[in-house]
Amino acid sequence: MKRTFPKIELHLHLDGSMLPETAWELAKEQGVVMPAENLEDFRKFIVVTADCRSVNEYLERFELPLRLLQNPAALRRVTKELICLLHSQGVAYGEIRFAPQLHTREGMSQRDAVEAVLKGREEGLALCPGIGVNILLCAMSIGTAEVNKKENLETVELAAQYLGKGVAAVDLAGAEGIVPLKKFSYIFDRAKELGVPFTCHAGDSQGPETVKDALDFGTKRIGHGHRVIEDAALCQRAIQEGVTLEICPTSNIQCQSQPSYEAHPAKRLFDLGMRITINTDNMILSDIDLDKEYDHCVKEMGFTEKDLIRMNLYAAEASFQSLEEKEKLAAKLRACLEEERRQVD
Repeated sequence: MKRTFPKIELHLHLDGSMLPETAWELAKEQGVVMPAENLEDFRKFIVVTADCRSVNEYLERFELPLRLLQNPAALRRVTKELICLLHSQGVAYGEIRFAPQLHTREGMSQRDAVEAVLKGREEGLALCPGIGVNILLCAMSIGTAEVNKKENLETVELAAQYLGKGVAAVDLAGAEGIVPLKKFSYIFDRAKELGVPFTCHAGDSQGPETVKDALDFGTKRIGHGHRVIEDAALCQRAIQEGVTLEICPTSNIQCQSQPSYEAHPAKRLFDLGMRITINTDNMILSDIDLDKEYDHCVKEMGFTEKDLIRMNLYAAEASFQSLEEKEKLAAKLRACLEEERRQVD
């Protein structure tokens, strides 16, 4: 079912959302061996391999798209195409995140990667008037907290330099559980020093202790975060601090950090008063879009259509766009809520 209210996507990875046709073309151009004989079989491969045994196994699936995104032209193209795809789906505002340090294998610097993505953003917005898009730069957890500390701090510095020029915030992504999340506090300490907003992956494959670490960093947004349900006191702390969770139901199930849509705690958290938003995480790798996620929310997770509008209002309020743009979107969503109320009455 296609929804007509303004849809907002806060948690979307660039490398997990490359069109299959583009991946196929780039592989042919670059001489990269693909796991299929033709494009149609490659599409089937993406769908068949969607379900993984863990978040860390899921992360291994990013190796192919990353191999294809090691030059500015490829990064520019996939960014532009993703914006056009979001626009075609009726998304009003989206935040696309990527890790510049993962695109330096063949000579690009992190700055080169950021500028290529921002150029793609510029081209995409020119083709798709009406949509708003900002870029989030991801620092990475790839091992001990020290192994790529220099690269992570460079990512934060770049976010500060391009803040307001298409970049809106930083994130910490990557493998959970290798070391305690609190070991990465240096990323968020530096972001605060530079005035860079931030979110943080937590509470997905690991338990609520990582949500506590993220809250201790001072974050008001958490990527995933659904396992906070396992700690009632922490739930109340997150609610009191006005924290917004970037929930990605299909991704959580594919990674087996939740067993099913029906068992997913998003609705229970929403009913507690948590600011829940619904997102796709990796649109192409997960074979999903926001309307499909919303269908799962209504048919299997217990949400109503009014709840969907409310969650998009939360997303507007938590977004990393300007206050003026936030309020424009929020006003439209409040009007949708009022119309929904009138129809019920």
